[in-house]
Amino acid sequence: MNRVTLPVLLLVSTAAFAADPAPDKSRYHLFNPTPTALMREMATDRPDKTESPITVDAGHFQIEMDLATFTHDKHNPDRDGKTVRTWNLAPINFKVGLLNNVDAQFIVQPHTYTRTSDPAADLTKQRGFNDFLVRVKWNLWGNDGGETAFGLMPYIKLPTNHDQLGNRSVEGGLIIPFAMELPAGWSLGAMPQFDIVRDTRSSGYHPEIVTTISFGRDIIGNLAGYAEFFQSLSLERGAPWVATVDFGLTYALTKNIQLDAGINIGITRAADDWNPFVGVSWRF
Repeated sequence: MNRVTLPVLLLVSTAAFAADPAPDKSRYHLFNPTPTALMREMATDRPDKTESPITVDAGHFQIEMDLATFTHDKHNPDRDGKTVRTWNLAPINFKVGLLNNVDAQFIVQPHTYTRTSDPAADLTKQRGFNDFLVRVKWNLWGNDGGETAFGLMPYIKLPTNHDQLGNRSVEGGLIIPFAMELPAGWSLGAMPQFDIVRDTRSSGYHPEIVTTISFGRDIIGNLAGYAEFFQSLSLERGAPWVATVDFGLTYALTKNIQLDAGINIGITRAADDWNPFVGVSWRF
């Protein structure tokens, strides 16, 4: 063995023993939770509209909620000059890790209050429980490391709303979240979404296509921020294009608690004019 080969073999052997391969977590499930020491860094689907492909660890729970969110819409061409203001109090996404790469999500909107001001009619108020959504997230890769991550998230909406806050129809779709690490500490999230929703002008259904792209970065310490573009295109005849630009901040109080705040700003007439919010996420 020559003098060059021996140091190379020693270096390779040392690197092999020093490497820390990702542990096999496939044996963990809802009734056999992932040990705390093996849990991945907490990832949330909020506060941006671009969902994360990362799931909740098996046997653990995560709550993501708006403490309060307000929406103002005045220039929507479908509303004939009406101004609509909506408050949502404590909508919650409750998540449970079923397997190492699968979680279930239950979205509850316990109280929605809407005021519609019409120059040609009296003020209209609506309030009550809103629709209930069930989602399942399946991570295909990148859950426990890597520069990219990808998942699939089918969902169904059940019409549980009160006081005509929704369309009283079952709807559903498929969300396809993707994430990638970028140079200089930046991260990218992108998400196509394909929905089947009730027609607004007839009794049938039509497809809608949502696309988003979001860029995020740590700012200082536990404070991070993001900027996002969102658009929704309905294939119903005559439906307008909806698009927003969104900005927000997150702050990690601990490894299991995150605060957030932001605002979504409409850039088309069919989008809500503005939507500020504050929220919190925690897991256990």
